[in-house]
Amino acid sequence: MKAPDAPTAPDSSAARSLRVLAAVAEAGHALTLAGLAERLDLPKPTVHRLCGQLQEGGFLARDVDERSFVVGPALRRLAFDTLNHGAARGLRHDVLAQLVQQVGETCNFTTLDGTRVLYLDRVEAHWPLRLTLEVGSHVPLHATASGKLFLALMPAAERDALIGQLVLERLTPETLSDAQALRAECAQIAAQGHADDRGEFIAGLIAVAVPVLDGQGKPRAAIAVHAPTARMSLAQAREKLPFLHAAAARMRTLL
Repeated sequence: MKAPDAPTAPDSSAARSLRVLAAVAEAGHALTLAGLAERLDLPKPTVHRLCGQLQEGGFLARDVDERSFVVGPALRRLAFDTLNHGAARGLRHDVLAQLVQQVGETCNFTTLDGTRVLYLDRVEAHWPLRLTLEVGSHVPLHATASGKLFLALMPAAERDALIGQLVLERLTPETLSDAQALRAECAQIAAQGHADDRGEFIAGLIAVAVPVLDGQGKPRAAIAVHAPTARMSLAQAREKLPFLHAAAARMRTLL
């Protein structure tokens, strides 16, 4: 009798499933079964079976177009846990702590999670007046510095499609609730390399965010400083950009 393939065999079902997940995650947008089969050089029925199993486990999810697949909640949670695992998490926290000492205000480390921003880490400044958001909290894309930064650095077609799906809720008088205005700001952000929050998420709170790029130059996360306008103006926050960019460069090696 022929022995079953080992789980680590290059052509095992587990290996093919991981290849499917890697392809969807790397693409950064929804992929059809045909597109996945072509990318992976696998038969379409095989990809259909694997995607069905991965969807049942929450690692993949159907897109708005039900013929396509996107990253599912279980895979996003796995990515979150990986980014916050072990020594790397402590080193990233140290980078944030040093940044807070340099800029004198609260700093956070975030990533894109579907249509929202996910807080991966945060170091508070020692001030009595401050906003507290727990690690694992989500905030909107259109009304935060990190969120607008992630939008701005997406491929244009993906960004336009996502903006078209977002509910641009007006959270403060400064919130960009018009899709065209948001697209115009994204173009400016892409050109200047950082994003601002002018009290668009919470009235009286400003923020500046810069990207953390991976080894291929793709934005994987963001670092931001925020403060109440009673202590720091937006112009003063922008003066801290050299510190933010330096911290982002150090974070790059810790992804």
